[in-house]
Amino acid sequence: MAFWTYILRCADSSYCTGHTDDLEQRMAQLHDRTVGGYTDDKYPIELTWSKAFPTRFEALEAERKIKGWSRGKKEALIRGDWAASTRLARPRETFATGSHSAGSNPRLDELTGEGSGLSSYPVPPEERGRTAENFEGPVIVLVRPQLGENIGKAARAMLNFGLTEMRLVEPRDGWPNPAAGPAASGADAVLANAQVYSSVANAVGDCSHVYATTVRKRGVTKPVLTPEAAAREIAGHQGRSAFLFGPERSGLETDDVALARAIVTVPINPAFGSLNLAQAVILCAYEWSKHNSGGTESMAQPPSEDLLPPAPQEELEAMIAHLERLLGPRGYFHPPARAVATRRTLRSMLTKPGWNHLEIRTLRGVLTALEKLPREP
Repeated sequence: MAFWTYILRCADSSYCTGHTDDLEQRMAQLHDRTVGGYTDDKYPIELTWSKAFPTRFEALEAERKIKGWSRGKKEALIRGDWAASTRLARPRETFATGSHSAGSNPRLDELTGEGSGLSSYPVPPEERGRTAENFEGPVIVLVRPQLGENIGKAARAMLNFGLTEMRLVEPRDGWPNPAAGPAASGADAVLANAQVYSSVANAVGDCSHVYATTVRKRGVTKPVLTPEAAAREIAGHQGRSAFLFGPERSGLETDDVALARAIVTVPINPAFGSLNLAQAVILCAYEWSKHNSGGTESMAQPPSEDLLPPAPQEELEAMIAHLERLLGPRGYFHPPARAVATRRTLRSMLTKPGWNHLEIRTLRGVLTALEKLPREP
């Protein structure tokens, strides 16, 4: 059985990428308009490229990668222009093409698999039967975002925790937005691959599990989860997941929330429940990073230093004896009736920190310096 990845050219000159296990049937459904989605208002459509794969995983992975490519790179793939596709490809995304035509089965030299770079992670043989969704993070869907700066900050928050797929629904100021780039602080790949949709339903059409982030239920009865609980669910789900975030001023509307399977709400100070868009995104992204297959251990950690073990007891005893020897002539243990209790208290205080041998050596040096007579000026 073959699984197909394909590219369609729509009437508005945009491209639509998808996958199916029956290409002929899918094309018939699309032409009969019995399958809804991106192409609903973009007829007529034309199949411009297709490729068969032995597993659904490889077809899904190819679809995911091609969706993120620029228009020029997609057109190079459709033309079979190897030089242009190599020039336009990012590192580890190069591919070799054969002769392509609509409806044919063009040969891509190991489009997926070892050495191709299309797959972002190795696929062990035992995983070949699994779908790509099992390995992908949730999609971040910004519904009617208002400011380009906030879109850029959301992209930065996503990439901090390994999320790369952003979808925009009717951004107020259009897309691309020149204000987004500087605010993203280097998360340009997220912005470059962001896709724009005309409705929330279209944006989450390939997602099986949708979570609406809101502090208000807006009259919709759904399970209410924390970001941590939602991330735990996503880690155990089959199929793609998405987080919906509403516009900055008013949040998600009732119809937006109605599309979701559950509501995600952050436990927050009831006297001040205002989170900006990027803050909400980073909370969900961080919680997801703790539950994905790599966990937070796959994220870069601050460098740590090995702590030295506590010094042997004999070194601690020598330091205490040294200190007592200096304190005795100065009357510290006076009156004699309190001397035992004072020594015990001093010893208890000095044994608490767990000094290592370097620290004890330093303290002994201090005591030795105090023991010496002051030098003449």
